[in-house]
Amino acid sequence: MRIVNSPQMVIGQVNIADIQIDLRSRDDIPPIILGLKHIYTTPSLRDAVFKILEEVVPYQVGSDEDVPASTDNGRPGMDQWKILVLGTLRLGLNADFDRIHELANQHRTIREMLGHGLFDEDKVYSLRVISDNVSLLTPDIMDRINQEVVRSGHALIGQKKNESLSGRCDSFVAKTDVHFPTDTNLLFDAIRKVIQICAQLCFVYSIVGWRQNKFNLIQFKKLYRAIQKLRHSTSKDENKRQDRAESIRKAHEAYLNQAQDFLDRAAETFNQLHNDHHVPLEVLEELSYYMHHAERQIDQIRRRVLLGEVIPHAEKVFSIFQPHTEWIKKGKAGVLVELGLRVCVVEDIHGFILHHKVMEKETDDKVAVEMVTASQKRFSNFSTCSFDKGFHSKSNQSELAELLATVVMPKKGKLSGDDKLREYSDEFIQIKRKHSAVESAINALQVHGLDKCRDHGLDGFKRYVAIAVVARNIQKIGALLLKENREREKRDYKKAA
Repeated sequence: MRIVNSPQMVIGQVNIADIQIDLRSRDDIPPIILGLKHIYTTPSLRDAVFKILEEVVPYQVGSDEDVPASTDNGRPGMDQWKILVLGTLRLGLNADFDRIHELANQHRTIREMLGHGLFDEDKVYSLRVISDNVSLLTPDIMDRINQEVVRSGHALIGQKKNESLSGRCDSFVAKTDVHFPTDTNLLFDAIRKVIQICAQLCFVYSIVGWRQNKFNLIQFKKLYRAIQKLRHSTSKDENKRQDRAESIRKAHEAYLNQAQDFLDRAAETFNQLHNDHHVPLEVLEELSYYMHHAERQIDQIRRRVLLGEVIPHAEKVFSIFQPHTEWIKKGKAGVLVELGLRVCVVEDIHGFILHHKVMEKETDDKVAVEMVTASQKRFSNFSTCSFDKGFHSKSNQSELAELLATVVMPKKGKLSGDDKLREYSDEFIQIKRKHSAVESAINALQVHGLDKCRDHGLDGFKRYVAIAVVARNIQKIGALLLKENREREKRDYKKAA
């Protein structure tokens, strides 16, 4: 049984509207608390957000399909309002679940925001409860909440519904939590997991053959370290260069042979578990997954080192634990490569993130029209947008001209006469100069959570980004309210003087 938020207050509980926040604090928690307080104390916004939060429910245990659990039966789950508060704090503070666990149990103001009073000291949250419940938030739910938050922010600053809204569009790389990939360390990761999973399954089903798994892993790691210590010779002596190349080849051969031996043994164990012990394939799915990665890496290392082939980029995987990770070169000074996924955002002139998109194997020029149409679907008064040269294409220029009143998208290469008239106009130059402000929004997102995604899997990545966008907009509202309250205090102080 779940409810969005309990309407019945208990003895010692402080009404969220009456929570006192230190306006002089320079910490990053007060703006988030103020933004959340604004959501709760604005009736129209609260009703809209609570209506969306009703959909935050777990799936039925034991169901073959993703069927939502009943909200009327079972033990009371965490209120959806608390889930939103904890999820917003996690991304807004760029914190891991360990810090959120500590804040939820020990921070007085945050506990008041969660609905706990003086006599609720025994009500604490476990780390697993927090992580499991925050994971119930979906990108779609957070996107709809974001729309309501942005509309409220516009009302707060005096943006009228029918007033034209301008925006800026740009992309950045949100990194995944992976180590720098090489084909040899990816093979080591795959074989390590194969050995560990085989040992665990054999222990459960009383099968011999992997009792020396720790020793086997140590021996395999020695071969891996031997490759790491080798370096291609820079000597001008041809004999020395050939000797070093031969050493590298032999080290890789020994490494691949040992990996293949472990992989063959794992295949025998897989067949024995499935055929003789009737272990379901669903239980063996993880083992099969890492065996597949090991087979691919063995093949690629053999082709690259022993046969001298160049492995096509499309065949490469840059993490076996986060296979959606991409190798991205954006041409930034001092940054040769970034490992993660591109995220495209549209920010309005007030600093709110209107829309975002996680780009899977896409470049900027492929999403320009989609970002504008999606933003207009959410905010019908969106009529002007600026881009950088990376978004330019001939089709984008023509399609966006039909969608927007003003399009500021510099053209690549030499400009024609018409292009010069368009790009040298006062309006184009004025909007183009303001476009760089989107970098401030991107930096704010990265500082408050999107420097590196801590969640696993593509679904986790998209959820992480969606929560970060909402957290940033809530923090933006909180910062506006904090500034307004501080100015009010100064005016009151001057009057009293």
